[in-house]
Amino acid sequence: QVRVEQSGGGSVQAGDSLRLSCVVSGYTENYVYLAWFRQAPGKEREGVACVGFGRVRQTSPQFSDSVKDRFTISRDNAKNTLYLQMNSLKPEDTSMYFCAAEPRPRYVGTCDLRGDVYSYWGQGTQVTVSS
Repeated sequence: QVRVEQSGGGSVQAGDSLRLSCVVSGYTENYVYLAWFRQAPGKEREGVACVGFGRVRQTSPQFSDSVKDRFTISRDNAKNTLYLQMNSLKPEDTSMYFCAAEPRPRYVGTCDLRGDVYSYWGQGTQVTVSS
């Protein structure tokens, strides 16, 4: 079965950095779309960043406007680990962060920041940024 396992998160001060990790395993498809979402209490779920990986092709990563130039999404293929590097954190970044995956048999275009695209989700990890 497909597993999505997250790690990272924590409590930091504004301006600090954090790195979230996500290991997605158990899929047999040749391509996988990977994304990070966040949801704070009383707010809608927001797509933060996404990217697609195949054996050869990668999609250009996409970012929400709120995190552009501060966050980076990447993958260590050897370790099968997705990362979200969060720099210059702001109190507004405080949220529960989720890793999501959508395995596909082939490339179907640029990754998507809509949550309903993704079939598998991690358990979430809390990020708290104080001013």
